[in-house]
Amino acid sequence: MNVRYIAQRLVTAIVVVLGVTFAVFSIIQLVPGDPARVILGVQANDENVAALRERLGLNEPFLVRYGNWLANAVRGDLGKSLITGQEVTPQLKQRLPATLQLAALALLIGLLIALPAGIISALRPGSKIDVFSSVASQVGVAIPDFWLGIMLILLFSLTLGWLPARGYVRISESFSGWFQHIILPAITLGIISGAIQTRFVRSAMLEVLNENYIRTGHAKGLSARKVITSHALPNAMITIVTIIGLQITALLSAVVVVEVVFGWPGLGRLALDAVLDRDYPLLQGTVLVMAILLTLVNLGVDLLYFVLDPRIEQA
Repeated sequence: MNVRYIAQRLVTAIVVVLGVTFAVFSIIQLVPGDPARVILGVQANDENVAALRERLGLNEPFLVRYGNWLANAVRGDLGKSLITGQEVTPQLKQRLPATLQLAALALLIGLLIALPAGIISALRPGSKIDVFSSVASQVGVAIPDFWLGIMLILLFSLTLGWLPARGYVRISESFSGWFQHIILPAITLGIISGAIQTRFVRSAMLEVLNENYIRTGHAKGLSARKVITSHALPNAMITIVTIIGLQITALLSAVVVVEVVFGWPGLGRLALDAVLDRDYPLLQGTVLVMAILLTLVNLGVDLLYFVLDPRIEQA
């Protein structure tokens, strides 16, 4: 693999992360309210508030505060929560696995729905299967994730009593308990993700199936399975990989709502709590981790492009 290509993508990724952190740090400064007064409460006198602002460095110029925060962040020190006083970094490390597990399982469920549905629909355009798949995909795209989550809770938790409605169990403690708690939120995200991916997989396969080399393969007497697996699917993979990358990004964003609905202790819920509490260090740390995750996903997609087709322009 071209070293220059990788280096360019790494530099771009670093610039993106820095840009996101700077934008978030800037926006937070515009939010009404004084962090020092949030910590001490509305009844605190002005002298105590001023002293705390001095101790927290809130009286420093904006660029100085951002530079100090960034220098500490590079060393893994993201500061302390304004509300609890706990270190931010350990909280993020504790919450990150739950979010990654939920997003990964949801993506797997989405792919198990989208790949067979999209491929079969492309192979039989206009058939009953294709029509059903298209309608189901449209419905899945239109359904709000929080509504679907609530409906699943009503059915499988409150009505049937098969699965817990909320909570989290570490996979290291009990795999069955972990699976019982994660399956409903994962299905909620997976169904919607699968509906979106189905449309793009179908479109990518239809485009490839109309190419001349596919007709040549059939003319040479190759079996339909051989043509699909050896020629059609590999050539459609760049589009499919792009959609998967976009869906991972969407899933990491959508977990905020789903984690709240199911009481899932991930980064999404932590970010929401930080916003509501005006806990700026915790919010900045959460955004930094999410930005790094999304940037790594995009970097991985870029590198997969080169693996799938080395002819891709490396500019």
